[in-house]
Amino acid sequence: MAFEFFTIKDLPKNIKVTPENKCTLCKHSICCTYVTQQLETPRSMMDYDYLLWLVSHRNVSVFQDDDGWFLSAANPCLHLQPDGGCGIYEKRPQICREHSNDCCEFDGPAEEDYKKYFDSYESLDKYCRKKFKKWDKRFKKREKKGNEK
Repeated sequence: MAFEFFTIKDLPKNIKVTPENKCTLCKHSICCTYVTQQLETPRSMMDYDYLLWLVSHRNVSVFQDDDGWFLSAANPCLHLQPDGGCGIYEKRPQICREHSNDCCEFDGPAEEDYKKYFDSYESLDKYCRKKFKKWDKRFKKREKKGNEK
């Protein structure tokens, strides 16, 4: 009987997880279902307005963790096979070869370590309204500059 596990917590207690067998036990290949890109730390209203634009796209979120701010796009790798294996394993990119499973999503949801996480326009807009008292006035400044030209 084949078992599929979502995280290490779901494994039977008698299975010892090692770096060598960890990826084999992770049937969902979570690390191959998204990409992230580090962002500059947002400081101004316009920086956060840009983040609003990012999270307005399907399957895109932004988060802050101990290493900074990141964009995350939930899009599986084109080479991810139905069984969770890599269809181009021998020719896979260097970033895939160097990927470490020391601390990965199979250990537990990455969101647990996020300081901030926004997966929708509404969630980020709500945060911005608390952070910036004049949040809605960011448009008026730009409109005024545009009308002066």
